[in-house]
Amino acid sequence: MNYLAHAFLSFGDSGVLTGNMIADHVKGRVALEQFPDAIKKGIILHRKIDEKTDIHPATQRAKLPFREHYGLYAGPIMDTLYDHFLANDPMHFDGENGLLAFTTKTYSQLKEHAQYFPERFAMYFPHMQQDNWLYNYRTTKGIERSLNGLARRAKHMPPIDKAYEIFISNYYILNQCYFELMDDIIRFVKIELSN
Repeated sequence: MNYLAHAFLSFGDSGVLTGNMIADHVKGRVALEQFPDAIKKGIILHRKIDEKTDIHPATQRAKLPFREHYGLYAGPIMDTLYDHFLANDPMHFDGENGLLAFTTKTYSQLKEHAQYFPERFAMYFPHMQQDNWLYNYRTTKGIERSLNGLARRAKHMPPIDKAYEIFISNYYILNQCYFELMDDIIRFVKIELSN
């Protein structure tokens, strides 16, 4: 799961949302202790979502077409692609306007907790908001940009063109994997948040 999915799976709680969005920049238990409880809960939730997503049978199947060319990078590639399928899921967003309203609210909620942003997240958050990364996952062009961003951050990743080609040629199979995963993840997260 990538940024849009983690935002969506925070179910409107701004503290959990902030933790869920910054979690990749918070390392270890000591760093975790500096955050308020709601943000800490979001960071822990993010880690559990990632773990559950990685071992899910639908994700294992979805990664297969990418493995030959991208090896272990098949996981991060699928995380990005899951956001595309979520952005276009009519069960969760009522068309473009529903997604746009969600992304606007998400950025607003995150800004309420800006003092807790780790340095790296604080650096790119203005770009995320200005270019509306969360909204742009919905288009194939937006996904192409996201995959290029992933390739820039992953120094040893092979050129990303082939991943985009695999995404397009396996679109419906990968979309089905998303649906299988999402139902299970939503149930899992709701249980986690109620504990």
